[in-house]
Amino acid sequence: VQLQASGGGLVQTGDSLTISCQMSGRAIGNYAVGWFRQAPGKEREFVAAINFLGGRTFYGDSVKGRFTITRDGAKNAGFLQMNNLKPEDTAVYLCAAYTSGNYYLTQARMYDYWGQGTLVTVSS
Repeated sequence: VQLQASGGGLVQTGDSLTISCQMSGRAIGNYAVGWFRQAPGKEREFVAAINFLGGRTFYGDSVKGRFTITRDGAKNAGFLQMNNLKPEDTAVYLCAAYTSGNYYLTQARMYDYWGQGTLVTVSS
């Protein structure tokens, strides 16, 4: 299984951006998909996750109401739509996959595969 995150870039405060996580080697429907982020000098932070059945989503408190996670079986990819971006959202965003994941989706240690990350920079 390989994950390729893409779509990051430089945006302004209040802008929207959607980043993608393309899976290859397996069908994404067998995996929960999670997004984590890491800013310079800070610990990795849980952002959002969707369980492998696709019926439940979870969000970190700092992004709740602004970010939306989805997964598309036809495209074999996961997406993170980010609205009303703030400078504190600046980070490398990492996508991850968790085989048949249905519990503890906020915990990075549960994920089996990780992508390389995509940088999102929000200017003030």
